[in-house]
Amino acid sequence: MAWMPWLVLALLMFWAIGAYNRLVRLRSAVVRSFGALDTYLMRWIALFGDYRAAHAQTWAQTPAADAHAAVEAATTQFGASLAVARSQPLDGDAIAALATGTQVLDGAWQRLIGACSNAGDTLADELAPWARQREALRQQSLPAQEAFNEAVRHYNDAVAQLPANLLAWVFGFRKTRGL
Repeated sequence: MAWMPWLVLALLMFWAIGAYNRLVRLRSAVVRSFGALDTYLMRWIALFGDYRAAHAQTWAQTPAADAHAAVEAATTQFGASLAVARSQPLDGDAIAALATGTQVLDGAWQRLIGACSNAGDTLADELAPWARQREALRQQSLPAQEAFNEAVRHYNDAVAQLPANLLAWVFGFRKTRGL
């Protein structure tokens, strides 16, 4: 019976190593899935840059100049939020800021579409291909966003699961949030 404590200790050690490796794998899955999502989010920023370059000469003279400026500011905010989230995809505050930046950018685009529609057919016609491209990018990014959210869900479940939550606490694994 002197071997019984050693057996229990060995089992606990193997369990702890397995649980730790699972947490690391799930954390890596979150980071990888954010990398896939990041590709689409960068395309949103590039789309606005292309739009601006195509209309740089007439930008300030249009009746929708304020809406253009709002999209520019929202894109800048979104880019800054994305840069922080890219460096810390497991930081819930960084992801929350990115989610807010996404909503602000979407709202600014919607206001730009409305302003161009109200300003006349010429502006609405100029913006229409860009708006379609923006919507196509949004639709293309949805599977990557869902994959990221699913990876976050699995990671958070593992971090909260008893007794693995003790290891998570010891090694600093913290819950995060999805988009």
